[in-house]
Amino acid sequence: MTSVLFVCLGNICRSPTAHGVFQHYVDSAGLGDTITVDSAGTGDWHVGKAPDGRSQQAAARRGYDLSPLRARQAKVSDLAAFDYVLAMDHNNLSVLSSWYQGKPEQTKPQLFLATYGAGQEVEVPDPYYGGEQGFEQVLDLIEQASERLLQQIQATL
Repeated sequence: MTSVLFVCLGNICRSPTAHGVFQHYVDSAGLGDTITVDSAGTGDWHVGKAPDGRSQQAAARRGYDLSPLRARQAKVSDLAAFDYVLAMDHNNLSVLSSWYQGKPEQTKPQLFLATYGAGQEVEVPDPYYGGEQGFEQVLDLIEQASERLLQQIQATL
């Protein structure tokens, strides 16, 4: 079983969007029994809450259902529990990296777009304080990177 964790700040916009999109790609590829997907936030403000309504609406327009997801806080043990720990931006990568001690059982966190993105962007921008277009941009970036991530995982199966 291969496991993937997406991490942003509050786990209500970017990381649940990545979770929902990537889960859709995994299921569409018939790999739901082979790849597990989760998301978390480095902050604890939204624990137990559903993704932001704007994220859900933007995702739904593209056929992704984020409604079952609930925010949780990332924890040090996630570095041992997941094969891929993918941060949405440098700030969250910094938090995750501070937990990484290079132990064999730990996964070194990476920036999602810097590793799997197809363009110049290395961070998934936080759309929380912006308008609707920000949520669409987040989806565009996450879809591209998710395709590349899935291709890499499939090559290792």
